Amino acid sequence: MSKKQPSVSKRQELREQRQRKQRTRRWLIIGGVTIAALVLVGLLILPSIQQAAAPVGTVVQITPRSLPNPQGTNLGDPNAPVKIVVYEDFQCPSCRNYTETIEPQIIQNDVATGKVYYQFKQFPFIDTNSTTKESHQAANASMCAAAQNRFWDYHDMLFANQTGENQGAFTNKRLVAFAQDLGLNMNEFNTCFQNNTYKDQIDKDYAEGQAAGVNGTPSVFVDGKIVSPGYIPTYDQIQQAIDAAMPK
Repeated sequence: MSKKQPSVSKRQELREQRQRKQRTRRWLIIGGVTIAALVLVGLLILPSIQQAAAPVGTVVQITPRSLPNPQGTNLGDPNAPVKIVVYEDFQCPSCRNYTETIEPQIIQNDVATGKVYYQFKQFPFIDTNSTTKESHQAANASMCAAAQNRFWDYHDMLFANQTGENQGAFTNKRLVAFAQDLGLNMNEFNTCFQNNTYKDQIDKDYAEGQAAGVNGTPSVFVDGKIVSPGYIPTYDQIQQAIDAAMPK
């Protein structure tokens, strides 16, 4: 005996049930993918939204220093017999220590006396795995200040307001507030900052540092030779390197 075949109407009903199930699965897949995409986008833009909503907070003010021949990110006489290049990240606590304790001695004793030409290079590596990019944005802002020949004032403002790594000290709002506090031309600064005008220069500094063997900050080079690699060099160590590099 042959099995009884379902009627035409029954086959149609079964076909429609299969189609409904297929449509339901398809919409579930589409819905799942959409939700996952929305969650991913939210995770990516949430830090930016939080930054935009965060208050500026207290800005630690600085008194601009009298420095020898500040030109952009450089100090001193370009024809000085010895050149010092220092790579720093504005979020780096060791860089703040170096800036407050060692750098002033170099500027006073070696740059101001014509022995040393001093150059700052950007090495924003701390926020490599962060979505807020405070190191990069601080570097960006400092270069926009440099365009108005106020790099060193902005440099001091950043270190004075440093509170830790990726803790919100260098939100975009605060970086703009630092520029306002220093009396910069805000139309010029904002255009520069928003356009990330000096990205190529910052990337170039970073690449040069990597090529030179920089793997932490601050890294100090005297005539191309790193002083105390892996450690914060003391002023005495830097002075010995300067003396060794001086023409005989």
